[in-house]
Formats: sequence, C-alpha cells, structure tokens
Amino acid sequence: MIICVTGPMAAGKNAAAKLLEKRGWLCIDADALVHEAIESEADKIIRTFSQDAKKRGIDILRSDGSIDRRSLGKLVFSDASLLAKQEAIVYPAIEKCAMQKIDSSEAKNIALNAAVLYKTPTLMRMCRAILYVEAPFWMRLLRAKKRDGEAVRAICKRFRAQRGLYRNYKQTGIPIVKVRNASSLSALERNTEKALRHIEEF
Repeated sequence: MIICVTGPMAAGKNAAAKLLEKRGWLCIDADALVHEAIESEADKIIRTFSQDAKKRGIDILRSDGSIDRRSLGKLVFSDASLLAKQEAIVYPAIEKCAMQKIDSSEAKNIALNAAVLYKTPTLMRMCRAILYVEAPFWMRLLRAKKRDGEAVRAICKRFRAQRGLYRNYKQTGIPIVKVRNASSLSALERNTEKALRHIEEF
C-alpha cells in the first residue's frame, strides 16, 4: 500500500512519517528529493535561468560551479512564471527519483512524505489515500518559531503561501483521512493508528 503523508507547515507530517517508519513503513521524503532533482537537472536549470538571474543581479552558481539553491529560490519565488518553469523541470525529476526508490524497495507499505505531492500526478495516482496531518494555527506558529527561529511575520508569510493546500489535495479525488496533532506525540501516534485502520477499509 502506498499513501501520501502531508499537511501544512509545522503541523507534524514528519513526526507522523517517523511513527510509520517505526512500524516498518518505507517513508520517502519527496521534499528532500528536491535537492537531488536540482542536482540531476543542473545543466538545464542553468540554461533556463541564467539570463533572468543576471538581469536581477542574482548569482545562482557557487564558486565551484554548483547551483546555489538559496539564490535559485530567491529568483524563482520572485516571479510566478519563473517558478512554473522551475517546477516543470524539477517535479518530473522528483517523480523519477521517487519511482526508483519505490521500484527498488521490498517494503509492503510505503509513505510518500511531501507538502505538495499533488504537483506530481504520477506519484499521486499511486496513492491509496492521503494522510493529512493538521494542527491549530497558534500551535503550528509556536512549533515553526522554535524549529526555524524565524520572525513571526516571515513564518506567517510561509503559512499564507500554503493557503488552499487541502483544497488542492481534495481535487485529486483520492480519499483524505485527517490526523489531528494538537497535543502529545503519544496522541499523534494513537490518531495515526486510527487513521491507518480507516485507510485499510478503503
């Protein structure tokens, strides 16, 4: 069985994924595959964005010739059309990386852990269900502040960028089971187990 584990920033999707790993699931962090995808498509990314980066005075290459992901992010997030170009390059590479991990695994159950897995249709179609981890706004804010050390304004900006996340997953037509993460890790574990039992009934 393959499922998607997702949820808004600081809701606890990574914690839920770790609980699944304890139960023998293979958890593939699709968000982490972004780095691998960028490296594999480095030449294409450089060709695509060098001119725009030069116009904006942004150097997307480090001194060793590798891509500076922070600078690339600064560039593409400044323009929706540039972001769309980057996603058109990177997301197919993420799908390829994830498929290789899935095909080479003997695990009975696999969880694809990602914030925006809905942007990879091939992977989404493989999912039996979506485990959607959620938590109250104020709790997410405190967790993000403690974890990232950013200003509240910066965190709220990142939160706003994820507006419509649930709606986007709803549009996939894949069953969604919500998991509440509003107290302790043991409570999250109980809620996750309950959600998995529900998914097995699909």
